[in-house]
Amino acid sequence: MKGRPLAVLLALALAPLAAAVAGTLNVVVMDKEGKPVPDAVVALVPSRAAAPKVALPTQVTINQEKMRFVPAVALVAVGAKGTFVNNDPWEHHVRASAAGIKSFDDGGSGGFELRLEGKADGKPAKTAVATFDKPGPVLVGCHLHASMKGHVYVSDTPWAALTGDDGTASFDAVPEGPVFVRVWQADQLIDVPPRQMTLGATPASTTVHLTVVPRRKRT
Repeated sequence: MKGRPLAVLLALALAPLAAAVAGTLNVVVMDKEGKPVPDAVVALVPSRAAAPKVALPTQVTINQEKMRFVPAVALVAVGAKGTFVNNDPWEHHVRASAAGIKSFDDGGSGGFELRLEGKADGKPAKTAVATFDKPGPVLVGCHLHASMKGHVYVSDTPWAALTGDDGTASFDAVPEGPVFVRVWQADQLIDVPPRQMTLGATPASTTVHLTVVPRRKRT
């Protein structure tokens, strides 16, 4: 090793680290009719421990406005704080519970309930804070307005992302080797089976099909 340039020594030292990192993984989520699905959660469980370039949010703001939760789907890390803001002039509630089939496993325990008075003209909007300390999908609704529904997905893996309008979630520098791909979508009540892939040093992609056609967003 004596006499080798420093750049060569650094390259040799970093080679094992570079070999453990794959390229980009694109996951496309389609509905039963083959159309792209936005706002689906794609979560990866790599076999190697590594942190993604962008960490999941530990704080999220969810607005109540025009009888909707905005955003309709939020993705956060376990332990994240959620701030709910009522921008409507009338009172709203926030009732949170496990979503989908997890609601039966939850047995009615956990969750939280908040009350937010309506926003008065010229006054700041009322806010309330809650903690999302259990992994999995959370349904949020309003006691007074049954049509108001939103979801918060609390991820137990840092490798998670929401699909865009094209139904795609992209991940950079995923550790090479086996990886499980999980997909969750609010209208898909029966869990999509996890998919196992083996990643190498080149970009990879996979397509996951739901068994439902999600309901259209309220506008």
